Amino acid sequence: MSFSKLGISTHLQKALAAEKFDKVYPIQEKAIPPILARKDVLGIAPTGSGKTAAFVLPILMNLKGKTETKNRHINVLVLVPTRELAIQVEEVFRLFGKALPFPFKSFAVYGGASINPQMKSLQNVNVLVATPGRLLELSESNAMHFDELSCLVLDEADKMLNLGFKKEMDKILSLLPAKRQNLLFSATLSPEVQKVEKLILRNPKLIKVKNETDDLSLIQQLGYFVKSENKGPLLRYLIEKDNLQQVLVFTSSTYQADLVADKLRKNGIDAMAIHSKKSQGKRRDALTNFKSGELRVLVATDLLSRGIDIEFLPHVINYELPRSPKDFVHRIGRTGRAENPGQALTLITEEDKQHFRVIQKKMKRWVTMVDSENIDLKSY
Repeated sequence: MSFSKLGISTHLQKALAAEKFDKVYPIQEKAIPPILARKDVLGIAPTGSGKTAAFVLPILMNLKGKTETKNRHINVLVLVPTRELAIQVEEVFRLFGKALPFPFKSFAVYGGASINPQMKSLQNVNVLVATPGRLLELSESNAMHFDELSCLVLDEADKMLNLGFKKEMDKILSLLPAKRQNLLFSATLSPEVQKVEKLILRNPKLIKVKNETDDLSLIQQLGYFVKSENKGPLLRYLIEKDNLQQVLVFTSSTYQADLVADKLRKNGIDAMAIHSKKSQGKRRDALTNFKSGELRVLVATDLLSRGIDIEFLPHVINYELPRSPKDFVHRIGRTGRAENPGQALTLITEEDKQHFRVIQKKMKRWVTMVDSENIDLKSY
């Protein structure tokens, strides 16, 4: 299947080719036609399955002739749970929006940044990507209007509900015109998501693609038994031994993320930490540099893991274990995505052994273990 056979315009096909989007993924093949037909869609798909392009491309095509609207009257609203995801989704709209043969503007709004510049930038916006809280703040200030809204997208709806945005979402839905296209994407079809589905979707096209757990075969997993005091040297050894690039390291706290990144830098390995206590500017810069390959190591907490959406991320290292097996699968699912193999390494102390057994049992995969006692870490 090709994008041309899915009905994607020649303008967007050229942009896709320029960005090396030469393969149609299952979620795109199944979602693009009904979205182009302006039907409601319920898509159950993991992060990294290609779902952003699956709704961005047909939405852009459906905007033809609708972008010359009154100022501050947006055409499309995309709700997302985190600032990082808002930035990434808007980047995709902007990237392909440049190829359109008519005027187009997209913009992202989110908390943790000054509201006044965002308010001023909402002029002539066609597609607005927003986190719920900031959207309501802007709406209460009459910074935008929804009278001409033709499409609503809820992206990562399960995460949005888990983060407690139900009341905000209900309030936002009450502001929108009743006649509109609705697209709901979620990694899981939880009871909460099903309630939202019944509330907003009309005879939706149901689309399901494989869960992350089905794709673990693409991930080469390896575990290392290590003493707590040797975790830092072992991490540096693993990165340097095979000259790993684009390494995502997970820690369990913001304090530990900063500590690990600082130790890596002091030992000559380019690294930055990304977590909720960092300013939005620093988080954005770190993620941008990491995605482009300029930053070698990004140290993150679980809270921000969903915002890290990189198609060809090769390496994930669990410096510390997460609380739940589901979080572990989500972490290592940052690699081995969209049919690209990846590597996940996990450091296990004596205190971690039992918890790691539970994780392996839950994900139904046993990880090959290496005893780091046999590794010379003196120079690391």
